[in-house]
Amino acid sequence: MEIFRELTTKEKALQINLDSSIYGSFAEIGAGQEIAANFFKAGGASGTVAKTMSAYDMTFSDAIYGKSGRYVSEDRLLLMITKEFGLLQRRLSKRAKESRFFALANTVETLNYRRTNQGQGWIGVRFQLRPKGPANDCVLHINLHDNDALWQQQALGIVGVNLLYACYFASGDIDKFLQILMQNLSPGRIEIDMLRLEGPDFSEVDNRLLALKLVKNGFTDAAMFGPDSKVLQPADVLYKKHVLLIRGRFRPVTRVHMDMYKVALDQFKEEPDVDPEKVLSLFELTLNALTDPEQGLIDDRDFLDRVDVLCQLGQTVLISNYKEYYRMVNYLYHHNRNRKIGVVMGTFSLEDIFDEKYYTHLKGGILEAFGALFGTDVKVYIYPSRKDYSEELYTCDNFELPPEQFSLFRYLFDNNKIEDIQGADLDLLHIISNDILDQMKDSRDGWENQLPGQVVDMIKTKGLFGFKALN
Repeated sequence: MEIFRELTTKEKALQINLDSSIYGSFAEIGAGQEIAANFFKAGGASGTVAKTMSAYDMTFSDAIYGKSGRYVSEDRLLLMITKEFGLLQRRLSKRAKESRFFALANTVETLNYRRTNQGQGWIGVRFQLRPKGPANDCVLHINLHDNDALWQQQALGIVGVNLLYACYFASGDIDKFLQILMQNLSPGRIEIDMLRLEGPDFSEVDNRLLALKLVKNGFTDAAMFGPDSKVLQPADVLYKKHVLLIRGRFRPVTRVHMDMYKVALDQFKEEPDVDPEKVLSLFELTLNALTDPEQGLIDDRDFLDRVDVLCQLGQTVLISNYKEYYRMVNYLYHHNRNRKIGVVMGTFSLEDIFDEKYYTHLKGGILEAFGALFGTDVKVYIYPSRKDYSEELYTCDNFELPPEQFSLFRYLFDNNKIEDIQGADLDLLHIISNDILDQMKDSRDGWENQLPGQVVDMIKTKGLFGFKALN
C-alpha cells in the first residue's frame, strides 16, 4: 500500500516555486509579510513572486486601494486582490500565455502588546487554474488563538501557504482542499469560521456545504449564512446586535416554529434594554440535530433542504457544534458585545437544560453552566406545550422539576430570566414534525395545513424531504 506523507510548509512553498506556470503577487497588511517570506525561504521564489508589498500606513493604503470602512475587513481584502490581480494582467500581459496568475492578500490584526484584543483577519486569493483562464476567488476569515503575536504571525504564514497550495493542487477535491488548509498547525492555533470559494471553475461548489464542513471538521464551532444563502462572517453579523435564537431540527419548518418565532420576537422587542432596530434573529441547526440517529451521518442533501426552506423564509441560519445551550449563549455573548440575547424554547426543552447529566464535565456543574446561560443580558422565552397529548397546557406556571432543582427554577423565573411566551396560537400545538414526515411519506392528506404556504410550495416543487408527488 502506498503511503503519502504530509508535506511541510517549506515543501509546499517550494513545489509552488518550482512550477513555472504559477506566478503572482503578495500584498499583506498587519502581521508582517509572513506568507511571502515562506516562499523566499523555500528557494526558487523568483519563479513565483512577481511582487510583494505591505502598505501599513493608511494614507498609502488608501492611495493604492481606495478607501473602505475598516482596514481589517472583507471589503478591504477584495479591494486588495482586485487591484493586484488587475496589475498582473496589465503589466505582465506577455506572460499570460504560459502563466496562471494569482494575487494573494491578507489584512490581519494580531495580538497587541497588552493582549487585550482577539487576533483575527482575512486572507484571500484570486487565481487562474489555466493560462488566460477565468479568475476565481477563495476568501476566508481566521481567528488566531496563539497567546503570542509572533506565533500568530507564524500561523498566518502557514495558512497562507496552505491556501495557495490547495488552490492549485487540490481544486478538484473539496475535502482534500479543506484538509490542506489546516496542515502543519497543531489543534487550536487557528480557527476558520468563514470560507467562500467561487468563480467559473467552481460553479458547482455550494458554499453552504463548505460552511457545514468547517464545523464538521472542527475548523470552527459555528458557521453562518444569510437569507440569500451567502456565507457570512459571524463576528461581523453579530456585532452590537441583540440576538434572538431559536434552535430546532426544522425538518421541515412548521407553523409552530414560525408562531414560536414571531410571538417571541414581538416579546423580545418589548424588552426595555432592546433596540428593535438592532435585533438579529438566528435559526440554529446543531450537528446533533442534523445527524441521522440510525446511520450516525449527516446527509448533505437533507441539510440543504432544511437550509433552502429557512432562507426562503428570510432567516439567517447558524450551524453549530454546541449541543448545550449554555455553550451557544457563551459564543453569542462573546461576539455581540454584551447586547441582549433571547433564547426561545419549548417547555420540554426547558426540562432538558435542568438535567444535570449534561454538566458533569464542568467543575461547577449545573451552576457553572447556568452562569453562562442565564447571564446578565440573557433571557429565556418558553413556548407552551400540551402535556402528554392532553388539553392541559404545560407552561412555567405548572412546570415540573425534582424538588432539589425547583428552587433554582423559581429563582430564575422570579428574577425575570425565564418567561412564558404570551399570545401563542394554541390551535397549533398538536403539530409535530415527525408526524408530518410520516404523512408525506404515506401520501396522506392534511400535512399541508401544518406548514407555512411557502414551505409547502417548496416541498412539492423541489421534492424536499423525500416528498414524491402522486401521478
